[in-house]
Amino acid sequence: MSRLLTKAIWRAGPALLLLSVAAPSSSVCAEPAQSPAEDTVSMITPRTVMSVQRGLDWLASKQESDGSYGRTSNYGRHVGLTGLAGLAFLSDGSAPGRGKYGRQLDGCVSFILDCSGESGLLAAETSHGPMYGHGFATLFLAEIYGMTSDPRIDEALHKAVRLIVYTQNDQGGWRYQPVRADADISVTVCEVMALRAARNVGIYVPKSTIDAAIAYVKLSQNDDGGFRYMLTSGSSAFARSAAGVATLQYAGIYRDETIDRALRYLEQFRPGGDTERNVGHYFYGHYYAAQAMFQAGEQYWRDWYPAIRDELLESQEPEGYWRGQAGTEYGTAMALIILQMPNRLLPIFQK
Repeated sequence: MSRLLTKAIWRAGPALLLLSVAAPSSSVCAEPAQSPAEDTVSMITPRTVMSVQRGLDWLASKQESDGSYGRTSNYGRHVGLTGLAGLAFLSDGSAPGRGKYGRQLDGCVSFILDCSGESGLLAAETSHGPMYGHGFATLFLAEIYGMTSDPRIDEALHKAVRLIVYTQNDQGGWRYQPVRADADISVTVCEVMALRAARNVGIYVPKSTIDAAIAYVKLSQNDDGGFRYMLTSGSSAFARSAAGVATLQYAGIYRDETIDRALRYLEQFRPGGDTERNVGHYFYGHYYAAQAMFQAGEQYWRDWYPAIRDELLESQEPEGYWRGQAGTEYGTAMALIILQMPNRLLPIFQK
C-alpha cells in the first residue's frame, strides 16, 4: 500500500482502514472476531475519561526538553518508553502538531529519530537490552508514518524494519541484543508488532520472517496452554503467555487450537481474581492481555476490559500517574494505552 493511500485511509477514519489493510501473510490466517461497536463505546465511562485526562496531563508534564521519556526510571532516556508515551497520546486522538498533545508527539518523534543509528537500531545511549526499546519505537514510528507520511521518518523506519528482519534468529524469534544468538517470547512480540505496523503502512516484510515467528511461538506453548519464556525454559506465566497470544494475532492468526488453549489459560488471570493479584510484570502482561482479548473479541473482550479498566482506575495515584515496575512513566503510559483501547484510534489495534 502506498504512503499516500495509507494517509488518506487514516484520515477517512478507522472503518475505511479496516477494509483496506490486509493482515500479514502467514501459513494460517483467519478473520479476527468482532466485538459489537456499541459495547465497546459504552466501556468508556465518564470516570474513565477523567482518569485518562489526568494521566495524559501528568505524562505530558514529564517529557524532557529533548522529547524523551524515562529519565526518572532506571533505564534513563529511552526510545521504548518514549514510543509508549507517544502511543498513549495518539490513543487520545492527538497527532504530531495537532490536538492537545501534538507538541509532545512532535518531541517523541524528534527524540526517536535522533536515536536512529546507521545500522537502523533505535536506541539512546543509556539503553539496556535495546531490542525491547527498538520494537516499541519502531511500532510508534510506523503509526506516525501511516498518519502523516512524514519524510523524516521514511529512512529511519525502513532501516529499523530491516534490522528486525536481519536479526531474527534460527528459531524464529528475537532477544535483547540485535544479534541472531537466541530468542525469548517477550522480545519477539515487540518485534512482530513493529513488523505488523510497518507492513500496514506499505513497508515490505518477508513472509518467511512472519512464518518463522509463528513457528517459534507455537513451539513455546506448554501443555497447559500458557507459554514459556524461552524454548529451553519450562514454566508458563501470565505476561509471557499474553505476549504469545498477541504475537500470533499480529502475525495474522486469530482462530486455531493454539489461540483457544492460550485464551483459556489467560482466563485464570482475569483482573479481580485471587490469581491475578499475584502476577509478575503487571503492566507488560496486561498491555498484551488486553490486546489479545480485544482481538479475540466477543465475550473475551466484554469480560476482560471492564475488569482491567476498574482495577486501573482504582490504582491510579491522585496526581494522575501509575506506579510500574520500570517506573511511573512506563506504568502510566501502559495504563493509558489499555484504558483507551476501546477508542480504536491506533491502526495497530484495528481488527
